[in-house]
Amino acid sequence: MATKSGNATALTVLSPIKNGAIGETSFADITRERCLRLPIHEQSPLVKVPNTYLARLFILDDVFYESLPANDSIFNFSDITSIFSDSARKKALPRKDHLKSKYLVFSSNFHGDLDAYLTGMWEKWSYTDHQGIQRDVRHIWEHCVAFDKVSDCAGFIAYIKKCQLEASLFFNGSTDDSLQEQLKALYLKQEFTQFAMAHQGKSAAEIQQNFKAFIARVQPDNLTAPTWPPGKSTP
Repeated sequence: MATKSGNATALTVLSPIKNGAIGETSFADITRERCLRLPIHEQSPLVKVPNTYLARLFILDDVFYESLPANDSIFNFSDITSIFSDSARKKALPRKDHLKSKYLVFSSNFHGDLDAYLTGMWEKWSYTDHQGIQRDVRHIWEHCVAFDKVSDCAGFIAYIKKCQLEASLFFNGSTDDSLQEQLKALYLKQEFTQFAMAHQGKSAAEIQQNFKAFIARVQPDNLTAPTWPPGKSTP
């Protein structure tokens, strides 16, 4: 499995954040704060990006060292080196790597083509921040390296692709249908459950009559409405 799984696509983006600051606040912390202040659920800017199954943003501060992997109980390298001096033990351990900068990580699973999805991000990602200011996708990526050169949709697509990592083990946790189809199915499931519970013990004739009205109301073949709203987490 790779970046594609049927009609679903995995997108993992690591954008390096500039090693600078505004006043006493680093660019990484400014970006982190902006991510934390993004609206969620129905107000999330990702609700407006077509065909987003799921997505998340976070800051990667560093890669973390977790010592040596466990060996068998008979021979454990770290046990052997512990009989020598601490400096000898440290020299025997693998070299610890660190990142040269912090990264803004964007991970998304979506239905369809990458270019179309990124176009949707550029054109549809919008929200009002806690100060009442209208923001778009540029507000989140503003302090990333070389993002100041991005001025249009084509530039944004090229930038994201440069920061993209290959998803070598992509597992699509949803069906292979479009988001509209999945939201409609979720809506029908919720509505039919309520219909079934409300009609317990009623006669077959009454159930049949009410079911016809139910079908007319929920419109199973209409994907646009009524349906489950994108981002909604509870009934």
